[in-house]
Amino acid sequence: MREGYTFDDVLLEPQRSGVFSRKDVTTRSQFSRGIFLNAPVVSANMDTVTEYRMARFMAESGGIGIIHRFLPIAAQAEEVRKVKRAENVVIDDPYTVNADQNVADAERIMKEKGVSGLPVLDSDGRIAGIITRRDILFAENLGKKVSEAMTKKVITAKAGTTLSEAKKILFRHRIEKLPLADKSGKLRGLITLKDILKRANGESASKDKKGRLLVGAALGVKDDTLERAKALLDAGADVLVVDIAHGHNERALNAIKLLKKKFKGAEIVGGNVATPKGAIDLIKAGADAVKIGIGPGAACTTRIVTGVGVPQLTAVLECARAAEKYKIPAIADGGIRNSGDFSKALAAGASTVMIGSLFAGTDESPGDYVLEDGVGYKFYRGMASRDAADDKTKIDGGHDGAYRAPEGKSGKVSYRGRAKNVLDDLIAGLRSSMSYLGAKNLREFQKNARFIKITQAALRESNIHDMK
Repeated sequence: MREGYTFDDVLLEPQRSGVFSRKDVTTRSQFSRGIFLNAPVVSANMDTVTEYRMARFMAESGGIGIIHRFLPIAAQAEEVRKVKRAENVVIDDPYTVNADQNVADAERIMKEKGVSGLPVLDSDGRIAGIITRRDILFAENLGKKVSEAMTKKVITAKAGTTLSEAKKILFRHRIEKLPLADKSGKLRGLITLKDILKRANGESASKDKKGRLLVGAALGVKDDTLERAKALLDAGADVLVVDIAHGHNERALNAIKLLKKKFKGAEIVGGNVATPKGAIDLIKAGADAVKIGIGPGAACTTRIVTGVGVPQLTAVLECARAAEKYKIPAIADGGIRNSGDFSKALAAGASTVMIGSLFAGTDESPGDYVLEDGVGYKFYRGMASRDAADDKTKIDGGHDGAYRAPEGKSGKVSYRGRAKNVLDDLIAGLRSSMSYLGAKNLREFQKNARFIKITQAALRESNIHDMK
């Protein structure tokens, strides 16, 4: 019998350091085989953590968010699509409205899609005008046609116009949206001033080759796996995460093999596992990253219900070491309660860390906000909780009839305000930890890391004590 350790069982030993400023360190990391991040943080694929708002925030901040799969296929794909459009400097397929539709239709599309204006097309698909929220505001009758309320004089540019040229046109004409047209006048794209300005101010954001924000999405191993994967990839998902509690499972391994075969070049994350053999088998199946963690989550009861699991620090140390031999990054998933845990997980070999409960209490999470006795909370649940399992059954279309004991709980977490507050604390703590170990990057941080096992007395000493 061997011993296993989690974050409270150890401390990182300080090392001789030449790092004088926290600004001297870089937190750039590898998320999967082909995806790199400026912040080694991933928001969890949980329905009370990551949908469009959280995923957009994560990418804008240098990390990445994984859209949960507890949605119909079309709805999940739309969440992905909204992230990809959020800062897409050149929108290849902009939302549009037809000239003969009602103004009410234009207003509905704007609200549903979260945009402030729509190019208007005639019956032949040519650009006839543009309608904005301002045009709708001054429209006396929402029942009249778009052609009567739209701005008819539209400044356009040729398809293929460079960003610098587009910026000059936007500034010259004092406009916010620039439709791109081909020789026949048909719409071929859209550039917005807002996205150009955001690009200039968002050098640390996680973006693809087209300048769009990165986003991932989760899927299961049910009959709709290929259908869901295609819809998500068509919507622009940069990575797919096979979401299964026990990733060292034949169905998960076969799903990864099938996805890699059907969708050439797609980035696939496999998990969850807690042993080196599990990590290696996922990699051999084709996984571009492995997700580590069996039972450490704040709302997870797997270890209590089943008696199965590996303490998270040990799991990360062993799995990351195994994955490193194949040059595949490891994602530490679960058990993070503060920036110290976050730093230890990275020091142990994880390339990135997945965060659930800490982000669940923020404005950007989709969980419901409640106020009790003057204290704010947000709803949070484990994805193996009873009510989450019931919702999953509705999405997946039934189950085999066998009773399964819930392996998660539903409850509340403290309201934490903006997600930026949480992320800033995590990154600041990591930068300080790196400076204590004399590391200017995460590779050096892991190389310099020396863990020391501590006692319960040492743990008490580590916390605030002897104060009133």
